[in-house]
Amino acid sequence: MTVTQTIETVAGVAGLPPYRAAEDPWTPDEVAELHAELQGDAERLRREIGLAETGIADLLRDSGEGAGDDQADAGTKNFEREHEMSIANNARDMLQQTERALARLAAGTYGICESCGEPVGKYRLQAFPRATLCMSCKQKQERR
Repeated sequence: MTVTQTIETVAGVAGLPPYRAAEDPWTPDEVAELHAELQGDAERLRREIGLAETGIADLLRDSGEGAGDDQADAGTKNFEREHEMSIANNARDMLQQTERALARLAAGTYGICESCGEPVGKYRLQAFPRATLCMSCKQKQERR
């Protein structure tokens, strides 16, 4: 069997994501589990964003009260604020990716590489459910 034959792709059963020939097909239970995982992640990320935004608001409100702070205290407050902003931005990015995966799942385009149109791969999606590129396209992207 050649490499080309090994990576041959198989279209998914109606309503189920596509998979590669070397992989087991998706089952409705696996797709339901994936959907539940993505929904849970979205809810968790929304809570994290809310907490981080509250933390940022608290830090911004307290930043004016440190008129007598020394440089170390001011630096610590700046670090904490930047850290909270970084956490919130990361959570927003992850939430956007999660919501996009849920939308693709609902639209029937989940599991299809956005670059080449081939299946992303069931095992890749089980490891990283937000993946939008197959391994080969992802590797090309990372080399750029």
